[in-house]
Amino acid sequence: MSPILRLIAVTTLIRLAFAATTGLGVDESYMVTAGRVLSLGYFDHPPASWWLSRGAAYLLGTEAPLAVRLPFILLFALSQFLVWRIGCVIAGQRAGYWAAAALNVSPVFGVTAADWVLPDGPLDAALLGAALCLLYALPASGRRAAGWWAAAGVCSGLALFSKYSAVLTIAGAFLYLVAEPVHRHWLRRPHPYLAAILAVLVFSPVAIWNATHGWASFAFQADRALGFRFRPWMPLQTLGGEALFVLPWIWLPAMGLLVQGFRRQAAWRHRLLSCLALPPIAVFALISAWSSQRILYHWAAPGYLMLFPLLGARIAGRQEWVWMRRLMAGSAALVLAAAAVVATQIQFDWLGGRLAAVMRTDPTAEGLDWTSVRDELRERGLLPPGAVVAALNWRDAGKIGYALGPDATMLCLNVDSRQLGFAYPVRTFAGQDAIVLALDPSPRSVDEAKTWFASVEVLPPVSVVLDGRVLRTLTVLRGKSLRPR
Repeated sequence: MSPILRLIAVTTLIRLAFAATTGLGVDESYMVTAGRVLSLGYFDHPPASWWLSRGAAYLLGTEAPLAVRLPFILLFALSQFLVWRIGCVIAGQRAGYWAAAALNVSPVFGVTAADWVLPDGPLDAALLGAALCLLYALPASGRRAAGWWAAAGVCSGLALFSKYSAVLTIAGAFLYLVAEPVHRHWLRRPHPYLAAILAVLVFSPVAIWNATHGWASFAFQADRALGFRFRPWMPLQTLGGEALFVLPWIWLPAMGLLVQGFRRQAAWRHRLLSCLALPPIAVFALISAWSSQRILYHWAAPGYLMLFPLLGARIAGRQEWVWMRRLMAGSAALVLAAAAVVATQIQFDWLGGRLAAVMRTDPTAEGLDWTSVRDELRERGLLPPGAVVAALNWRDAGKIGYALGPDATMLCLNVDSRQLGFAYPVRTFAGQDAIVLALDPSPRSVDEAKTWFASVEVLPPVSVVLDGRVLRTLTVLRGKSLRPR
């Protein structure tokens, strides 16, 4: 077996084991819960990740963590292969191998995008596919060029079908065509424009859904770029956070390679990848200077993704970069150790309440599926088939809805209900009774629930339990006659 196939096989097996031994996080639970109702579009993101998790659950007959995460694990295996292939095109197989190895140890790629039910997995695979097609298309001619340009367009459309931010990387491709004299002639040919048309066609279901739903998803994402204050130092903080997510010893040389790609003597392949990388990194850093909302550090990850083949070429080609190989080995050991701690804690609770003693809340509950809540509600006769259950925010609705399973209808009684408001519109349940579960045990949750129902009855609480230890307590309310706002 070749080194790259061995690397992909071993890392995939490790991710399968991690997926099988840990529960879904908040965002994952929300996506699975809200994604039970298929749609051409979704409030938060385009359909790719929603369809993948729902399709896996349907085909495998279960919503178990391993089942819904399986497509994302397999897509990361594909991403490793594509990074390797791009590295091979640039500088040979050793460069490709080290690019894939570095991708595995970078937490924002090797952990979150590689294992979790999030849009980043299909986004990364599609963008890498588009980049590889461009590397083949630009020096080609005739039918071969037309084929690679068409493939690049389809991959770009799939990237847009995964996450809206893919448009920034696509813009980087046109930036390259404008800036690079060797390949500027493509702007006078139909190939790039036909590729753009194919990308739009693949993306068109998302546009149709938005047009028929008040442009809800477009407006939600665009709102994140708006703001009324100027914070000149925030871009530096954003870049610093991204460095932590990528790993500083990977981020720093990668940024150096990005800058080198715009030097006059840079090879065209180097410049292409730098042009693809620049827009996501620069745009999100700049937006953070005025945005009224917090810019999440993983949003710029597609930009750094394009720099891994360049980094692999540098690691493979220079003996003095042996320090990077050692750091990567150490990083891999730390990531594996962290994964082992998390998985064994979820399975055996060997840390007990020690984490809660040093943190505000015990994070164990975040990685645990709250099936104990489902079991207790069933024992008390509060969860019959077809039960209507509600939560007071979308985060709790996701965790609770996933734990209760697809037989329960999960409502979100909040103006900000995200996709749950489209999957299960509250107005269609007007006049019905519902069980309300709230993490906030204070009277505030009772008061909030009273605004949604004609009357509310307080019932004994239920608990999120791991090996007999109570991690969370949920207020249980019986709401009579739902009154949508």
